[in-house]
Amino acid sequence: MPRELEARGRQAATHPLERRRRRLLKLDDLEIPETPACRAALEIATAYCSPALLNHSVRAYLWAAGYALERSIAFDAELLYVSAMLHDLALVKEFDGHTLPFEEAGGHVAWVFGAAAGWPIERRRRAGEIIVRHMWEVVDVATDPEGHLLELSTAMDISGRGTEDIPPDLRADVLARYPRLGLAEEFVGYFEEQARRKPLCPAAKFVRNGFAARVAANPLDH
Repeated sequence: MPRELEARGRQAATHPLERRRRRLLKLDDLEIPETPACRAALEIATAYCSPALLNHSVRAYLWAAGYALERSIAFDAELLYVSAMLHDLALVKEFDGHTLPFEEAGGHVAWVFGAAAGWPIERRRRAGEIIVRHMWEVVDVATDPEGHLLELSTAMDISGRGTEDIPPDLRADVLARYPRLGLAEEFVGYFEEQARRKPLCPAAKFVRNGFAARVAANPLDH
């Protein structure tokens, strides 16, 4: 996230009315799309992901939707939801790419999913792009709001970066309904396996730069 945007977001949150809104934001306030594509993406994630990885995918959408609601960021709810459900699918053995970084393999899965859902080619491309970009350090909110939101929300849920931006009531609601179920240890294992077999991929860079320690220190687990 560009630092100037991050600073403006934090300044806005200091306004009394904004602080009140943050305290009152609840899970039921969020838009949860219920299109056929969304139901299918959830069904796929449920079938192939472990319970911990599935809950992570759901939380990734919810943290993103809450962040967007607080900051009036317009986004395509169906596109973001589908991307969130599928973004880590290539970490599981059935979809793991033996040479491709997992986010690129996942992007291809999203393209195929979109074709089956009857999406036009541009929408399929966008889903793949969002999934690839969730591993970027920064995604520009002005040009790719869905990619921006998924990058932020996955960082919140995995490494704990930016968790102070989650309103307390929303945090409590989401973690009660979608508990973490030992995600930290499981997810570090996924990345270490990616790093072992694909030493030039972004996940390998994360592992070399203290990923396990950051995940272990995530405030959402403490």
